[in-house]
Amino acid sequence: MSDASDPAITSDWGDWLPRTIEAAEPDGLAVWYLGCNGFVLKGADGTSLWIDPYVGLGDPPRTVRMIPVPFDPHDVYDADAVLATHEHTDHTHGPSQAPILANSGAEFYAADDSLAVTDEERWTDDWDVTADQLHEVEEGDSLSVDGFDIDVVTVSDADATHPVGYVIRYGDATVFHGGDTKPHDGFADLGAEYDIDLAVVAFGSVGRVPDKETRAPQRTRWYCDENQAVEVAEALRADRMLPSHWDMWKGLTADPTALHEHVRSFEYPGRLDIVEIGDRLDL
Repeated sequence: MSDASDPAITSDWGDWLPRTIEAAEPDGLAVWYLGCNGFVLKGADGTSLWIDPYVGLGDPPRTVRMIPVPFDPHDVYDADAVLATHEHTDHTHGPSQAPILANSGAEFYAADDSLAVTDEERWTDDWDVTADQLHEVEEGDSLSVDGFDIDVVTVSDADATHPVGYVIRYGDATVFHGGDTKPHDGFADLGAEYDIDLAVVAFGSVGRVPDKETRAPQRTRWYCDENQAVEVAEALRADRMLPSHWDMWKGLTADPTALHEHVRSFEYPGRLDIVEIGDRLDL
């Protein structure tokens, strides 16, 4: 949610995470959590999608990063596409994403307001990114990236100007990534249409964050609370739910293990996957 222009990015972990992802040969679909709301999905055919990768530091003292910077985007050479869910800095960010596009030749897919950020940040001027790598999507669109079939879906994030979500299918595995969505009436229809194996749901506490202009602390809810997170996964009829974003911003972090008590009486999600930055799970 910050808007600071970050200096040169230095990884706390060296290059082991991008090299690990590059070398991986999953049997089906592998998913790595990058912290915040970032993920890498890699299929058995070697195709990899990067969703909302962000390695910026935020806008201290308004937004303060609470987790390591797990990679330098200049170290990412193996990417086929980068997907952005909305225009906020921790989802569309030139210093985090443009070097990936430049080094890998990956395609970038995002809604109009996210593409406007690429213009404002001069991606094609300040990095070796070409205009034909940048693609606008909107709700109802479908696209394919090698073995991945991706549908662009409607989500509900009142803090964003044009958020979108993605239903991503690879073989028998289906993943929902809704960005920073809250519950939405249309999710029941998605749950009926798709057999969703894993739903990524942004989760966090309500906290006090300094206002962008006045810097006066404001009561802030950017992500689902426990009950809303379960409501999203239940409507989607997701077999598994993975809470994200809970680790990122000082004052808005949360304990994802609390979700165990919230999901236990519901049919969906059948399983709660709690991962930390850098972790891999397989579908």
